[in-house]
Parts: sequence; structure tokens; C-alpha cells
Amino acid sequence: MRELFESSIERLLGDVATTEYLLGCESGVWPTRLWEALEESGFTLAGAPEALGGAEAGWSDLYVIARAAGRFAVPAPLCEALLGNWLLGKAGIEAQSGVLSFSADANLTLRDGRVYGTARAVPWGRHAQSLVAIADGGTEWARVVLLSRASATAVAERLNVAGEPRDYLEFAGATPLGSAELPVGLSSDVLQLGGALLRSAQIAGALRSLMDMTSGYARDRNQFGKPIGAFQAIQQQLAVFAEHAAAANIAAEAAFVESDTALAAFTIAVAKVSTAEAASVGAGIAHAVHGAIGFTQEYSLHLFTRRLWAWRSEFGSATLWSRRLGEQVCQAGGDGLWPLLTRHASQPLTCLTETSV
Repeated sequence: MRELFESSIERLLGDVATTEYLLGCESGVWPTRLWEALEESGFTLAGAPEALGGAEAGWSDLYVIARAAGRFAVPAPLCEALLGNWLLGKAGIEAQSGVLSFSADANLTLRDGRVYGTARAVPWGRHAQSLVAIADGGTEWARVVLLSRASATAVAERLNVAGEPRDYLEFAGATPLGSAELPVGLSSDVLQLGGALLRSAQIAGALRSLMDMTSGYARDRNQFGKPIGAFQAIQQQLAVFAEHAAAANIAAEAAFVESDTALAAFTIAVAKVSTAEAASVGAGIAHAVHGAIGFTQEYSLHLFTRRLWAWRSEFGSATLWSRRLGEQVCQAGGDGLWPLLTRHASQPLTCLTETSV
């Protein structure tokens, strides 16, 4: 299934998500043609169970979709739909076609069958038809809720560094489209954990495109009678870039593979830290090699570097995830370090927020 996903998504995005198309979406225009192609191909439902309308693909198979979303700088919530439908499936709620997003930072309460509160930083919230969130159900267990964006009483439009919508939605007595107890084995921060997993893959994909673009420019750009890629200083920087890009890809893929049966919190944290660092290093080197042309609106470099700068801090910064890892290592102690490293997939991480760092 992975090979089929990879060849199909690469071909689809290669045909539709061209540089010209992406630049045309920079003003906030919804990519209708691209989204229709993604829905028609079934990628947004890939992670949901077959009985609920999906393809029941595991996260190891979904990695190539998330990575491609980063590699082609997809200006739509493809990854958010993957995670949202996966969680709906886990909760026994039917998979959703249409534009689906989620909020990992929601302060929602479910009372008497209605939802009250705020869903923060919803990717493409203004365009979403529905969104998934975790609400306090007033019982021992939190609840998965599916909300119609049309039921929001207010929408505060926000953008991240890359210009991608990250909107705030207010709900004052909205009737959910679906609701179920959070499945056993999933914590209330499942959407933050899943979001970090997805962003790590998107960063790995964007780094690949950025590496190809930067090495190609160094090969083609001549200075003092020869390509700038022939200078040792440039070669050294490209080598550093390649090392970080490879490490990011390995860390992200490992997190997806280990999350097939349950979200592997430890490995996801490692992936988010590794890819966030690689994003910082890679974007810096790319701009240094390109020089002034890399800062122009017409040149496509910024499509990737701005996303890298945004994605590295979404769903938890490297500082947050490093602290989670550090606390767990300290709790394990010297005798527990090796078992922690070899049996970490089943170990939960302490829930922290950015403000607690």
C-alpha cells in the first residue's frame, strides 16, 4: 500500500501543485482544483477504518503522504484530514469527506449535548467544513467531538509565519456532528502528539525539496568563472545540510513506523526535536547559498523556508519536546535508561504546554 500511495501522491502533486499554482495561492485563495484532486484520490480518508469509509492504512504507509505534503508545500489541510479521520475512526465515528481540520489546543466543554468554548489555532479553520477536537465531557474520560465550522459563533482569522491560516473558532452551544469517549489508550493530548508526528514528516519533505533546490542553484550559479558549488565553503555547507535532511527523514519515518499500533510518544518527541533543528539549519544554509534572490517573492525558495520556520514550532517546539524527553529520562534513572530506549513505544510522555517551559 505504501508504494501505491507514494507513486500516486507524488504524481498527483507533481501535476497540480506546481510553483506557479502555489504562488497563486499565496494571497489566501483556496486551492479548489488541488483539494478536489486529493479528495477524488481518497487520500484524506486513508487512515480511517474501512468499515467507516476509509482505507485503514497504518501510519507507516501514511508517512509518504505526509512527507509529500511537505515536499510540495501543499496549501491545504491534507495532513490534518489524515489525523482527524484517523481519530474519528478510533472513536467509532464515520470518516468525513470535505475539508476536515482539527484543533490540538482547544478549551471545549460538552454539556447537555452541546459544545462551549474555543478551538485555537485551527489549520485552515476558515475553509474547514468540520473539525475534530477533544472536549471535557464532565466525566472521567474526555470526549472526541466532531464540530461543524458553520456552528461556530465567531471566527478570528490568524496566519502563521508561512501565511497559512491558523484560526480561532468560538462555540456557544454548538450541537456536535458526532461525539464519543476518547478511546482507551489515547491521552487527551493525542492531537498535539499526532500533529507533531505529521509536522515532522512535512519538515522532512520540505527539506528534501529545499536541498534539491539549493544544490541545483549551487551547480548552476557561476562566480569567478566556475559554479559556486565548486568552492569548498559552499560544499561544506551543503554537506551539513544533507546530513540534517537525512537525519530528519530517518527520525520522522521511525516515528511513523513505530506508531502503527499506537502513537509512539517517545519517538515522536525525538522526531520533532530532530526535524525542528534540521529546519533551522537547512533554511539558514539555503538562504546563505542563494543570497539575495532567495528573498524575492517571485522565487519559490520562501515557499519552503517560511513553512519550515512555522512548522518547527507548531504542536510543540523543540524546547517543549526536549523537556518532555528529559523529564522521562530523569524519571527512569540510570537503571531504567536502557529499558526506556529499547521499550519506549509504549511509554507515555508527561503532558506539558509551551507556557510551562
